[in-house]
Amino acid sequence: MFSWLGKQGGGRERAGGADLVQTVTGGLRDLYLRKLLPLEEHYRFHEFHSPALEEADFENKPMVLLVGQYSTGKTTFIRYLLEQDFPGMRIGPEPTTDSFIAVMYGDTEGSVPGNALVVDPKKPFRKLSRFGNAFLNRFMCSQLPNQVLKSISIIDSPGILSGEKQRISRGYDFCQVLQWFAERVDRIILLFDAHKLDISDEFSEAIKSFRGQDDKIRVVLNKADQVDTQQLMRVYGALMWSLGKVIDTPEVLRVYIGSFWAHPLRNTENRRLFEAEAQDLFKDIQSLPQKAAVRKLNDLIKRARLAKVHAYIISYLKKEMPSVFGKENKKKELISRLPEIYIQLQREYHISAGDFPEVKKMQELLENCDFTKFHSLKPKLIEAVDNMLANKIASLMNIIRQEESNMPTEMVHGGAFDGTMAGPFGHGYGEGAKEGADEDEWVVAKDKPAYDEIFYTLSPINGKISGISAKKEMVTSKLPNSVLGKIWKLADCDGDGMLDDEEFALAKHLIKIKLDGYELPGTLPSHLVPPSHRKPFQTAE
Repeated sequence: MFSWLGKQGGGRERAGGADLVQTVTGGLRDLYLRKLLPLEEHYRFHEFHSPALEEADFENKPMVLLVGQYSTGKTTFIRYLLEQDFPGMRIGPEPTTDSFIAVMYGDTEGSVPGNALVVDPKKPFRKLSRFGNAFLNRFMCSQLPNQVLKSISIIDSPGILSGEKQRISRGYDFCQVLQWFAERVDRIILLFDAHKLDISDEFSEAIKSFRGQDDKIRVVLNKADQVDTQQLMRVYGALMWSLGKVIDTPEVLRVYIGSFWAHPLRNTENRRLFEAEAQDLFKDIQSLPQKAAVRKLNDLIKRARLAKVHAYIISYLKKEMPSVFGKENKKKELISRLPEIYIQLQREYHISAGDFPEVKKMQELLENCDFTKFHSLKPKLIEAVDNMLANKIASLMNIIRQEESNMPTEMVHGGAFDGTMAGPFGHGYGEGAKEGADEDEWVVAKDKPAYDEIFYTLSPINGKISGISAKKEMVTSKLPNSVLGKIWKLADCDGDGMLDDEEFALAKHLIKIKLDGYELPGTLPSHLVPPSHRKPFQTAE
C-alpha cells in the first residue's frame, strides 16, 4: 500500500485539491495503522492520552470549535456565518446552549442525538462514547444543506459558567471533552464579550486543556460596537492581560475585534476597523480546507512524538519495578519521583521538555495502574516511528508542497463569506486605490485644482517638473523614501523621468491614499491612469 511514499515524486499524475487531500489522507491513515498504532497499543497510550484514530478522523472536513462564557455570542456567530438558523439553535442573554452541537452538512435539515451519533462510522465522534450518557445526552449533530458546511463543520460548545454557577456539576468532565475536540479540530475560536472579560475558573481550566494546540487558537473580542474607541482600547488591553495569565506562551495570540451578527452597529466610529478585522477572520477560516492536509500531518507528528515519550516513561517504570516484594511501595516512590524521571529521560534520549505530558495528570492516571503489567522497551517499535517521522512524513510533505503550487485555491463559500468577496459591499470597495473604480470621471480631478496650484509653484518647464522639483514637494509628506519611490514609479506613466500636471496630481493622490492608511497598488489601476495618458499607456502595455 502507498508504495510511492518511499519514492521522490516523479511520474505521478497531477491531482486536484480534493485528490491531494485524499492522497495525503490515505497515506497518513496507512502510516498510522502500520507504524504508530502498534506502539500506542503496546504501551497503552489510549488509556492515558487519546483514543485510537479511526478512518473518519482522517476523512472528516476541517472543523472549527467555538468556546466562550455564556452570552458571548457563540451561537449567534455561527448563525452569522451560515446566514440561516440551524436545528437546536437557541439564543438569549441567559445560558441557552447547554449542549455540544456539531453543525454539519446534510442533504436534509435535521438533528441526530448523541447516542446515535457515536455509533455512526462515517462521523468522527465514535470515541466520545467513553464520556458516558451524561455527556451523550448533551451532544447532538445539527445537519442542514448550507454552502458553508460543504467545506467546514462547526462545533458549538455550552456556555462556560462563572461565579457560583460554575460549581454546578455537569455530570461529565467538561475539560476532557474540550481537549478531545481540540486535538481533532483545525481551529479553536475563543469568544469574549467586550462587557464580560473576566475569565472564570472553569474558563481558565478550559483554556489550559488546549495545551499543545496553541497554533490552532484564535481570539474574538465580540460586541465591540457597544463601546467607544477609548473604552475599546482599555478593553483590549485588559483582555490581553487576562489571557497572558492563562495561556503560557511567549507568542501574542491573534485577537479579532468586531461585532459578529447581522444587526446595525451601535457605535459606528470603528466601522472600518471592524470590517478589516472581520475580513481577516474570514480569510483565516476560508483557508482551512486548503490547509487541511498539512494540519492532519502536523497532528499526526505531534501524536507520534507524544507516543514515543509515553513508551519511554512506561518502559522505565516497568524496568524499575521489583520482581517479587515491595511492589506497592516502589510504585508510590516512582509516581512521586515522576518529575525527576522526566528529566532523566530528557537527558538520556535527547527529548525536549515540551514533548512530555503534564506531570500531575500523569501521576493521577498512574495511581490506578499495575506497573508489573507494563511492557519493557521494544526498540523496533520506536525505530518504526522514527523512520515514519524522518522519511515517510517528509515524503508526504514534499507531495503537499508540489501539489499545492499546481492546484486552485480551495476556499469556503456561501453564507457571510460571499458578502465579503465582491460588489460594492466587499471589503475595501470604493476606498483607497479602489476609489472611483466604477466612475466615469477621473477620481483625481476633484482635487486637481488644489494640486495644480502647488504644481505651478515648482516652476514647470514645457509643462513638466523635474524629479528634483517633485521630490522637494513629495518629501513634505514625511513618508519613507521607499514609499515615495513607489509612488513616483506609479505616477510617472510615460517613464520620462518628469511629471506633467496630471501625473503630479496623481502622485499627490497616491500620497493621500497612503497617509489615509491604505496600501498602494502594485500596478496602477486603469481608473487612476491620467486621461491624457490612457491611450499611450494602454498601447505600451
